[in-house]
Amino acid sequence: MVCDFFHPNVGGVENHVYMLSANLIRRGHKVIVITHSHPPSRVGIRWLVPGLKVYHIPLRTIASSATLPNFLCCLPYFRTIIIRESVQLIHAHASLSSMAHEGILHAHHMGVRTVFTDHSLFGFDDAASILTNKLLEAALRNVDRVICVSHTGRENTVLRARLLPETTYVIPNAIVADQFKPAEQDNAVTIVVVSRLAYRKGVDLLVAVAPRICKLFPNVRFLVGGDGPKMIDLLQMREKHSLQDRIELLGSIKPTNVGNVLTQGHIFLNTSLTESFGIAILEAACAGLYVVSTRVGGVPEVLPLGDMKQGMIMFAAPEEDELIRATSHAIRHVLSGSHSPLKAHERARGFYSWEDVTERTERVYADAMATEPHDFWTRVDRNMSLGRYFGPIVTIILLVDCLFFAFLEWWLPQKEVEKADVKWDPDQFRKVISEHDTVRRRAAVDE
Repeated sequence: MVCDFFHPNVGGVENHVYMLSANLIRRGHKVIVITHSHPPSRVGIRWLVPGLKVYHIPLRTIASSATLPNFLCCLPYFRTIIIRESVQLIHAHASLSSMAHEGILHAHHMGVRTVFTDHSLFGFDDAASILTNKLLEAALRNVDRVICVSHTGRENTVLRARLLPETTYVIPNAIVADQFKPAEQDNAVTIVVVSRLAYRKGVDLLVAVAPRICKLFPNVRFLVGGDGPKMIDLLQMREKHSLQDRIELLGSIKPTNVGNVLTQGHIFLNTSLTESFGIAILEAACAGLYVVSTRVGGVPEVLPLGDMKQGMIMFAAPEEDELIRATSHAIRHVLSGSHSPLKAHERARGFYSWEDVTERTERVYADAMATEPHDFWTRVDRNMSLGRYFGPIVTIILLVDCLFFAFLEWWLPQKEVEKADVKWDPDQFRKVISEHDTVRRRAAVDE
């Protein structure tokens, strides 16, 4: 697994990489994670439960835990790790991860197969999106297989990177349902928001909607978890309307505490302007909350709509008045006693599971391993097709990368790289996991 975004940072991509890695290990695979360092504590090699080895490469970040695209500085570390760990396949994550793009570029020099998972949606008409899309197209020009977390995300990625649809798969996110069990609640309606406080998460809409909801419903309070550049706007809004006792700002929360925050509420409010999947929505529904969300991206694919009695989510356009209308309906629905948190939990826990996601990902890996790798001249030709100006630029980067790789092969031959002394026995690991699960089930029965 190669990605800029990994623990100790908190987020959907970070959790996805960890949970997928852990479940692949449980199924008998050897998995390592390559990410950047977090001085002074997360440097070098670290181990995470259940035996996940993490390499923290000493690269500096520029913003939001993303490293600067450099294409060459990562190669010496990357090559050594691949040889040392006998890696057969690289699974890169996230369009904004420079390390993911570089991992795909370097992997082909050593005959390592590549898979990429896109977790986000991007537009086509602003400067930032155009640049990001061009970089993604260059990175995925020679990738073996691509995974998206929703059908909407798949369409978006295929268009942005000009991919062949038959090489792109849809595998959603998942949750551990037992971490989100409903709890007893008081009579006052609590609206929970758990999100990174950034523009694309619709925090400006939240700033506009929250005071109006508080004015319409005196018995409603807000519980906001998360941090980001828009935190100052929420603080100013709360101060301006004197809502300190009704809008509680929790700041950054640990992944292990998300369930405790969600179970304090009755309604989950998502105001995102763009969302590829929306794992927080699924977590909230599993915690028994009724969900109000903007109808954007892949969000309509997450939960069944239905009517007010059978549905688990209500949609609104990403507009202030529409969100007020939808949230008001949801509050009345909850106050009427029509929404059952326990029934919502039981329905949501059956929708997605990491076992299913891991099994489907394994099939993508097998498909990637079965394809013939592109030779050097095919890669050059595919890069040149990127455009009159951008194509030669990417091709020059590839050629320089090849020359640097050849220098490293001469300077530190593969036979001189010390191999990781780990006798990995998948059958023995499966046996240990099976015994552990048996003991845990017996303990649950005894309780």
